[in-house]
Amino acid sequence: MKFGGRVVNDVTVLRTEIVVTRRGSRKKHVGIGEMTMGNAWAWPGKIPDKITLRLMLELANRLAARVQDASPSGDPLQIGMQIEEMREQIRQEMSAEFKMAEPMPKLAAMVAASPLDAAVHDAYGRVAGRNSYQCLTADFLNTDLSAYLGEEFAGKYPGDYISPEPKPTLPLYHLVGALDPLTDADIRTRLNDGYPETLEEWLKTDGIKCLKLKLAGNDMDWDVGRIVEVTRICELVAPERAWKLSFDFNEQCPNEDYVLDLLERIESLSRLSFERLQYIEQPAPRDLTQRTDFTVHRIARIRPIVIDESLTDLQSLQLARQRGYSGIALKACKGQTESLLMGAAAAEFQLFTCVQDLTCIGGSFLHSASLAARFPRVTAVEGNGRQYCPAGNAAYMEQYAPMFRVRYGTIPTQLLDGPGLGFDWQPL
Repeated sequence: MKFGGRVVNDVTVLRTEIVVTRRGSRKKHVGIGEMTMGNAWAWPGKIPDKITLRLMLELANRLAARVQDASPSGDPLQIGMQIEEMREQIRQEMSAEFKMAEPMPKLAAMVAASPLDAAVHDAYGRVAGRNSYQCLTADFLNTDLSAYLGEEFAGKYPGDYISPEPKPTLPLYHLVGALDPLTDADIRTRLNDGYPETLEEWLKTDGIKCLKLKLAGNDMDWDVGRIVEVTRICELVAPERAWKLSFDFNEQCPNEDYVLDLLERIESLSRLSFERLQYIEQPAPRDLTQRTDFTVHRIARIRPIVIDESLTDLQSLQLARQRGYSGIALKACKGQTESLLMGAAAAEFQLFTCVQDLTCIGGSFLHSASLAARFPRVTAVEGNGRQYCPAGNAAYMEQYAPMFRVRYGTIPTQLLDGPGLGFDWQPL
């Protein structure tokens, strides 16, 4: 899969299991979290990918040991914040200890710590004998959101913004990567592995109606041509579908004018592409403290524009809003605690909200879909693991096959209403 000028050929999955007890009880409960370690996305830069992956896993192991020694207590949000403090300490310690050419990014540390954070929420729900999303009210949490998001959230809880029950179904956003073949003419040698190999075949097999396009962001002719061709194929294969598009520039655009010029050209050359565009994803570099001239206010007047790589905490959300961003992309890989807090803030500020992927497979995809199904403002969920790493879903096919074999472009998120994060973890 190619994005942001980088090509990814494999994924590493990290699973964390924790054992917890309720205060005053000796009964033990197990919580599980799992996530793909998307180091190419979370830590682009000078250090080779194989090294950044090892460093992220090292942070995860050190964090697990430190959390075990500390034995934190409280509700899952309180424990999540304690984990965050330890995570940041370890990140800084490792950057100094290994004399890194560049410090480990906060985003990379968040991805490495996310399975542990998810396991805490999973365990809390299982201790209570409930779905974890039903445990986000004053009846279960020790403090309101003002402890995390400021005084304007006094008296408010995540449960005020999150549904305790999942949506019955959600449309699935299918990824059109920069290297993905669109038609038979784009394939040199067929794999013949039993899976669709072109966009045409995916449209026919899965009935998809939401497509996320990975764009170059620095090659106008290629980007425009790609968009026009994808629209042509959608209309050729399934003209009856009310399909939607999203554009993902992966931080590669030189300025706001690039996006505005692209939209103007698309509106002129392929009016349908423009009309079906649902939202635009981060065109600017992820460090919002740099390139302060790169605002997106004018884009936001045309379509929702969401912050993704830059969103790591409340401060980054506030800065993004100042720059003109009108929406956020939530990702389970950034941590369940952070996703719940940022999702609540987005709902309060009435921001466009979507849930994005990190080639999540197996349990990590079910976690991501379960998260998406609880936010009323989220209308679809991205899931590309079935495209790029279908073998990673094998353990879950017996119980959750409809979540991975998409029909009519949707997945039955009503299946994710069990205890903990909403589903049964399967053996690796």
